[in-house]
Amino acid sequence: MNNKFIKIAALTICLIMLLGVVPAFAASSYGTYTYSQDGFGISSPDAYTPEQIVDTKFMGINTGLSEPTDIETDEDGNVYIADAGNNRIVVLDRYYKFKFQIRSFANSNGIPDSLANPNGVFVGNGYIYVADTDNKRIVLFDQETGAYVKTYEEPQADVFPENSVYRPVALAVDSAGTMFVISSSTYMGVISLNADGSFQCFVGAQKVTITAWQKLWRAFMTDEQRKNTEQFLSTEFNNITIDHRGFIYVTTSSIDERDQQSATENNSAEFSPVKKLNIQGDDIMKRTGFFGFGEVDVFTKTTSKTAPVGTSVIVDVALGPQNTWSIIDQKRSKIYTYDEYGDLLFIFGDTGTQLGNIRTASAITYQGEKILVLDKNTNAFTVFERTEYGNILLNAIENQNNRNYDSAKKDWESILQRNNNFDAAYIGIGKALYRSGKWTESMEYFTSAYDTENYSNAFKMYRKEWVSKYIYIVPIVIIAVCVGVTKFFGYAAKVNQKVAVSGKKRTFWQEILYANHLMFHPFDGFWDLKHEKRGSLRGALFYLVFAIVTFTYQSSGASYVFNPTGNYPSIFTQILSVVVPVVLWVVGNWCLTTLMEGEGSLKDIFIATCYALAPLPLLIIPATIATNFLTTNEAALVTLLESFAFIWVGLLIFTGTMVTHDYSLFKNIITCLGTIIAMVFIMFLALLFTTMLTNVIGFITAVVTEITYRM
Repeated sequence: MNNKFIKIAALTICLIMLLGVVPAFAASSYGTYTYSQDGFGISSPDAYTPEQIVDTKFMGINTGLSEPTDIETDEDGNVYIADAGNNRIVVLDRYYKFKFQIRSFANSNGIPDSLANPNGVFVGNGYIYVADTDNKRIVLFDQETGAYVKTYEEPQADVFPENSVYRPVALAVDSAGTMFVISSSTYMGVISLNADGSFQCFVGAQKVTITAWQKLWRAFMTDEQRKNTEQFLSTEFNNITIDHRGFIYVTTSSIDERDQQSATENNSAEFSPVKKLNIQGDDIMKRTGFFGFGEVDVFTKTTSKTAPVGTSVIVDVALGPQNTWSIIDQKRSKIYTYDEYGDLLFIFGDTGTQLGNIRTASAITYQGEKILVLDKNTNAFTVFERTEYGNILLNAIENQNNRNYDSAKKDWESILQRNNNFDAAYIGIGKALYRSGKWTESMEYFTSAYDTENYSNAFKMYRKEWVSKYIYIVPIVIIAVCVGVTKFFGYAAKVNQKVAVSGKKRTFWQEILYANHLMFHPFDGFWDLKHEKRGSLRGALFYLVFAIVTFTYQSSGASYVFNPTGNYPSIFTQILSVVVPVVLWVVGNWCLTTLMEGEGSLKDIFIATCYALAPLPLLIIPATIATNFLTTNEAALVTLLESFAFIWVGLLIFTGTMVTHDYSLFKNIITCLGTIIAMVFIMFLALLFTTMLTNVIGFITAVVTEITYRM
């Protein structure tokens, strides 16, 4: 009885302990993750965890914040908040306690003045720069005391459109005092102002999407209509910041969703919501990651029915340590952090009411090792503290930037122990091994991260080392290949000459070798192919199969640099990709030429078309083999060989059609164009028939099922 009681008591204690553990897991307000090369979210250790929420009470302010729009910090950790709803700038110390506010002041004329809906604030050069939005100006204050210094009124220049409205909402200032201003109603780009406030130029206008129909419609518009048509205007930016080198980061949230998603999936700069601009306005952002910036899987709902879908709404960008930078997605209240090469480091955050969740994120800034995210819904900001994992990650990036590759390698290995799916760690270790001259080892790590560029660099060094060691082998191989190819072509030419005058029945080998004569003498070759029966149906089938084998080898035999994912079509797909176009061409050409006095039969057309495929293996197979010895910078050579192969085949098909049907050049051009149209028409009929057949089968199946249930 006592043993039974002890067991029950022990089980109860265990259950109580487990119940105490469960809330610890459930209390996590968000998950940290990255994206794989395939676009799947991969869980990651937390790089930042929420420390506290700083509200008005904690700040020690009598009047609470209202519609705060921007937050900045200085080198001492002081915090500056643009409290737009209260027409003021609130300044806090590094511990988030109230220091002073800027609301009313006496301007340069000694007249009482005040801020009106200030949307942006920037701290630098010993000053506080305020984007006084509704007053259409920039106001300068002393950083230490908040005393008024100067006002920069609306800039004047002929390049501003007539009736344009100047509404500064954000700004950044370089070390020389040049101001870069974002105006919410200005679509020409960032407004660059000299240190005295005079207009300098526009920088980096965003590209606008114009469809073909809009271009056509615009051609019929008057000048006045074109001027008033907003859909043809560039997209305005919404926020800005500047780094220590003078490069400016700008964000926008008004790009068409389809264009933005395309830019994200293809890692393109054209319609990216984040750009890094130089002084000329050129986007110099490095984009070596798998995807662009913001959410990747934008159309998948989570378990929550209210989870947002669609592209990210990027409203601010902040610069972190070691050239890292972060953006916020206001739609999801998530923070996305990247390194200077555009590689994704981590994503965290979510909407909600728990500590660490943001209802409506409006601004972000770094405060040393901390991240501050402003929430204009709760009129507070959340402080996120860097974790041990985040510290190791930043140490690895720092050591890598400082070229301490051995230390960086140790840090990246420590990262992999905590997160073995982190591609940046594999790249970091690969770079460290590369700097140590361990080419093959570094290539293995670059392969794990699908980093073809760095893999190619390591392979180039490995190739150079191998060639220097076996320099005598290279010319021997080249000479042997050249001699072998020359001997084979000479042998094929002799066989073809002998067969031409022998009058005997051709063997299968002789029919295959005849393609050598046909490729280099197409007019004579196709004439003899038809009239002298130098080829045959079995020879045509051989070259059709050989083409299938060629493309199969091309997809599976290419090196890692040319096929990093290792994905290739199945043999069935390869068969269809070759056979279907050939059959469509043959049938379409036969149907058309029977109406246009063509002299070739269906068999003649098929044989001529298949023999025209002979150059494919002659060039594509060597090009595929060459991929195993080339780098990404030399990929143009492979593309050139493959392009030449297809052009050669196209010319042979064109010539074969003309000779087979005994057409003139002009008539043959018309026939070939008509054949292409016939191919499209046949595909349409096949698709229509397949759809109808599927519907009929579905109807019959439904009827049979219904009868079965009723019986």
